[in-house]
Amino acid sequence: MSAPARPLAALKSALRQLRADKHHSRCYATAAPTIPGRPVNFHPGAIMTGRNSEHSMKKIPVFPAVPSARTTCKDPIAAVTASQISTLDPTGARTRLFSRENIDRANPGDILLVRLKNGDQYAGVCLNIRRQGIDSAILLRNNLTRVGVEMWYKIYSPNVEGIEVVQRKEKRARRARLYYMRQPRHDIGSVDNIVRQYQRQRAMLRSSEVKSRDANARKKKNNKRGSN
Repeated sequence: MSAPARPLAALKSALRQLRADKHHSRCYATAAPTIPGRPVNFHPGAIMTGRNSEHSMKKIPVFPAVPSARTTCKDPIAAVTASQISTLDPTGARTRLFSRENIDRANPGDILLVRLKNGDQYAGVCLNIRRQGIDSAILLRNNLTRVGVEMWYKIYSPNVEGIEVVQRKEKRARRARLYYMRQPRHDIGSVDNIVRQYQRQRAMLRSSEVKSRDANARKKKNNKRGSN
C-alpha cells in the first residue's frame, strides 16, 4: 500500500510560493501613476520656483558655545557664600571675631553680649560656636529667674546689631562644646551682674572720651580767638 498524502505540507509550500509571488508583483492600487513628460524619479519637493536651490536656502546662524561655569567659577558655592557674607558683614568685624586665624577670637566659655536691632539684648556663656559659613551661629546660656535658658544666634543675621565679648575665660577650654555646664555643679549661674559692670565701665570710658573731645574743642577755639 502507498503512504498517505500529507495535505498540511502541501499547504505550507503553497503559502511560501504565494508570499514569493507577492514580492515580485504589485497591485493597481499601490502602483505609482505615470504622467507623460515627467521623469520617473520625480518628487514634488524638488520643484524650485524662480531661483536656484543654492540661493533659495537660508543660512542658519551658528553662535559660539557658552563658556562653561567651571572655567569661570570653579567653586560657585564658596563664591556665593563670600558675596553674602560681604553684604551682611561689610566691615568684617564679626568674621574676625569668630575666625580661627584670629588670636583674639571669641572662644567657648567666654561671656558674650548680643544686641539686636529692636533694642533687646541677651548675654550668656558661649557653649558652642558653629562655623558653617553664612549659617554660623553661637549658643549662649544664662539663668533667668533661676532657670537655665539657652539661645542660638546667627552671627550674620540682619537682626543682630552687634556682638561684644564681656568677659573671657581665664583658661582655655579643652572642649569645643561645653555642654557639661548644663549640670548644676558646673553651671556658673546668672551673668547679669558681670554684664552690668561691663556696661558701667563702657559708659565711663565713653563719658571720659566725650569730655576729652569737648576740652580739645574748647582749647582750639580759645587758640583761634587768641591768634585773632
